[in-house]
Amino acid sequence: MPRLSEVIAALENLWPPERAEAWDAVGTVVGEPDQDVTRVLFAVDPVQEIVDEAVRLGADLLVTHHPLYLRGTTTVAASTFKGRVVHTLIKNDIALHVAHTNADTADPGVSDALAGALDLRVVGPLVPDPSDPDGRRGLGRICELDHPLTVRELAARAAERLPATAQGIRVAGDPDALVRTVAVSGGSGDSLFDRVRAAGVDAFLTADLRHHPVSEARAHSPLALLDAAHWATEWPWCELAASQLDEISDRNGWGLRVHVSRTVTDPWTAHAASVTTSSTVATATTTAQGAPN
Repeated sequence: MPRLSEVIAALENLWPPERAEAWDAVGTVVGEPDQDVTRVLFAVDPVQEIVDEAVRLGADLLVTHHPLYLRGTTTVAASTFKGRVVHTLIKNDIALHVAHTNADTADPGVSDALAGALDLRVVGPLVPDPSDPDGRRGLGRICELDHPLTVRELAARAAERLPATAQGIRVAGDPDALVRTVAVSGGSGDSLFDRVRAAGVDAFLTADLRHHPVSEARAHSPLALLDAAHWATEWPWCELAASQLDEISDRNGWGLRVHVSRTVTDPWTAHAASVTTSSTVATATTTAQGAPN
């Protein structure tokens, strides 16, 4: 039975904290180094619902992708949302460890797991880590398909393979255009448009795409854009990370029981599709409200 400090050392070997972005907050948030660890739960978000799941499971360690405290705080009072998370963890002897941007750029990392979920063949990183002599680490991944798909078919594959969310998959571009190469980036990706265009791929699948960056990107090139829910693009990493820890546990004879949360913590809960899909907005005449005829 390993101590928490031993498990954390193994996790930090997978995702060294020094490889996180300067603005990030990774590492152990809560936990006694000498406590025993027998059961571990992986999840995307350190929210109360996930912490309650860890309590029910009897987990000793919760590993999440998103940080609990990304910015400084002056209180962990249980009357606050994040403070209640901290209190629940400590009362139940559950440690919390975060691997965020250091897991994004890892080899394998978040975008490798996303590519794997979509059956895409990874060619290399979209934004290579200059400190990696092998050229495998970095942000995002450039991928190839085994055979061409239309944008519509690729979107359907993403909707089928990624966890179901209210948003589903949004598409910008010609749905019937053929796709042979794809860039993927788990989480928010519209800051990477210049890199994606330079890579010369046919499509880019990521999350949190905003109106103006998408509009400008579409004006620059015929690149197809596929926008999935943030949580859905990062959840496959939980399965990858759990399998990595399972392997380490087996190698060391730890006997850890490793679990992946399937609780949907995407904040969006419903989606109402538009009545019309026409590119022209129909204008109703309502003289009672003074609308122009």
